Amino acid sequence: MPLYLDTHRHVKGITFEKVAEAHRKDLQVQGKYGVNYIKYWVDEKTGNIHCLADAPNAEACARVHKEAHGLIADDIYEVKEGS
Repeated sequence: MPLYLDTHRHVKGITFEKVAEAHRKDLQVQGKYGVNYIKYWVDEKTGNIHCLADAPNAEACARVHKEAHGLIADDIYEVKEGS
Protein backbone atom coordinates (compact mmCIF):
# COMPACT_ATOMS: atom_id res chain seq x y z
CA MET A 1 0.00 0.00 0.00
CA PRO A 2 1.30 3.51 -0.73
CA LEU A 3 2.79 5.61 2.05
CA TYR A 4 1.62 9.21 2.56
CA LEU A 5 3.00 12.14 4.55
CA ASP A 6 0.67 15.00 5.27
CA THR A 7 1.50 18.49 6.50
CA HIS A 8 -0.64 20.82 8.58
CA ARG A 9 0.90 24.31 8.64
CA HIS A 10 0.69 27.04 11.28
CA VAL A 11 -2.06 25.48 13.42
CA LYS A 12 -2.63 28.11 16.12
CA GLY A 13 -2.51 26.98 19.74
CA ILE A 14 -1.46 23.44 18.90
CA THR A 15 0.19 21.34 21.58
CA PHE A 16 1.62 17.85 21.52
CA GLU A 17 -1.24 16.73 23.76
CA LYS A 18 -3.88 18.08 21.35
CA VAL A 19 -2.24 16.28 18.43
CA ALA A 20 -1.99 13.07 20.45
CA GLU A 21 -5.75 13.25 21.07
CA ALA A 22 -6.43 13.93 17.38
CA HIS A 23 -4.24 10.92 16.49
CA ARG A 24 -6.26 8.70 18.85
CA LYS A 25 -9.40 9.84 17.02
CA ASP A 26 -7.76 9.05 13.67
CA LEU A 27 -7.06 5.52 14.90
CA GLN A 28 -10.74 5.04 15.75
CA VAL A 29 -11.86 6.07 12.23
CA GLN A 30 -9.02 4.91 9.95
CA GLY A 31 -10.24 1.33 9.35
CA LYS A 32 -13.38 2.65 7.69
CA TYR A 33 -11.20 4.11 4.91
CA GLY A 34 -8.45 1.46 4.71
CA VAL A 35 -5.88 3.82 6.27
CA ASN A 36 -3.23 3.04 8.89
CA TYR A 37 -1.77 6.14 10.58
CA ILE A 38 1.75 5.18 11.69
CA LYS A 39 3.49 8.21 13.24
CA TYR A 40 3.14 11.93 13.70
CA TRP A 41 5.47 14.82 14.47
CA VAL A 42 4.62 18.13 16.12
CA ASP A 43 6.47 21.46 16.15
CA GLU A 44 4.64 23.51 18.78
CA LYS A 45 6.69 26.64 17.99
CA THR A 46 5.61 26.86 14.35
CA GLY A 47 2.29 25.03 14.67
CA ASN A 48 3.36 22.50 12.05
CA ILE A 49 2.24 18.87 12.19
CA HIS A 50 3.25 15.94 9.98
CA CYS A 51 1.43 12.59 9.84
CA LEU A 52 2.62 9.36 8.18
CA ALA A 53 0.11 6.77 6.97
CA ASP A 54 -0.33 3.71 4.79
CA ALA A 55 -3.39 4.38 2.67
CA PRO A 56 -4.99 3.46 -0.65
CA ASN A 57 -4.81 7.13 -1.74
CA ALA A 58 -4.41 10.69 -0.45
CA GLU A 59 -8.16 11.24 -0.40
CA ALA A 60 -8.62 8.44 2.12
CA CYS A 61 -6.10 10.15 4.43
CA ALA A 62 -8.02 13.40 4.15
CA ARG A 63 -11.34 11.69 4.87
CA VAL A 64 -10.01 10.16 8.09
CA HIS A 65 -8.79 13.53 9.41
CA LYS A 66 -12.02 15.28 8.40
CA GLU A 67 -14.27 12.74 10.09
CA ALA A 68 -12.09 12.16 13.15
CA HIS A 69 -11.40 15.76 14.20
CA GLY A 70 -11.70 18.18 11.29
CA LEU A 71 -8.01 19.14 11.20
CA ILE A 72 -7.44 19.04 7.43
CA ALA A 73 -3.90 18.80 6.05
CA ASP A 74 -2.57 21.57 3.82
CA ASP A 75 -0.67 19.05 1.69
CA ILE A 76 -0.59 15.26 1.33
CA TYR A 77 2.36 13.67 -0.48
CA GLU A 78 2.95 10.09 -1.55
CA VAL A 79 6.42 9.16 -0.26
CA LYS A 80 8.80 6.21 -0.37
CA GLU A 81 10.73 5.13 2.72
CA GLY A 82 14.51 5.10 2.64
CA SER A 83 17.08 4.06 5.18
